[in-house]
Amino acid sequence: MSGPAPRAVNDVRKMEVIPALDLRGGRIVRLQQGDYERETVYDADPARVAARFVAAGATRLHVVDLDGARAGQLRNEDAISAILRVASSVRVQLGGGLRSIEQIEAVLELGVDRVILGTTALEAPEVFRAAARRWPGQIVLGLDAKQGRVAIRGWQQLADAAVEEVLRRFEDLPLAAVLHTDIGRDGMMQGPNVGATSSLARLTRLPVIASGGVRSLDDLAALARTGVIAGVVVGQALYTGAIDLRAALA
Repeated sequence: MSGPAPRAVNDVRKMEVIPALDLRGGRIVRLQQGDYERETVYDADPARVAARFVAAGATRLHVVDLDGARAGQLRNEDAISAILRVASSVRVQLGGGLRSIEQIEAVLELGVDRVILGTTALEAPEVFRAAARRWPGQIVLGLDAKQGRVAIRGWQQLADAAVEEVLRRFEDLPLAAVLHTDIGRDGMMQGPNVGATSSLARLTRLPVIASGGVRSLDDLAALARTGVIAGVVVGQALYTGAIDLRAALA
């Protein structure tokens, strides 16, 4: 494969644990395998949840506008703004429905640190490339995977492209990171896909963040032991109490 040489194993000194806040209808929810019909509501006050994560020591929050991902534009602006106000001391990465330079610029001006783009990378690669060059180190390539293929539009469609192929298209850009989500495990508490995520991380110099299925501190340890995974997004396990955030961060 052309492009940057793979990173050496053990290149990642400390894996970042990133709490997830998935927004739908202004509330914190979790979906099972990205299915909007299988939703669990965890809290009606996203700002309260964000403040709790910040107090526990989180250094970054992962916010997803689920309504926006399907609509192609932000739908939970009020909740996002409230989260940014209470989380002003930490970094916030945001994904869901951001499909244009104007939309990306607007959320960065709100105070978002990094923007996650998945559908845009597949459907409007020229926009994705322009954004990455305009805001180096602030654009994350979202690779939402289902059986090795990339899902787009809020996981409602499968693109005719393999995860590795999409990574190759864009790894020359000054991206902040690659977010690899295993849709089949997301919200299922069945454990992360350590093999697929670590294999992807070994193909690139870009930092790779794992997402989907994390259920215990042992899962976090398994991801960290690979030595090549830069971060992990944790959602449902925090809301059910299966993982204590302070313990995870430690």
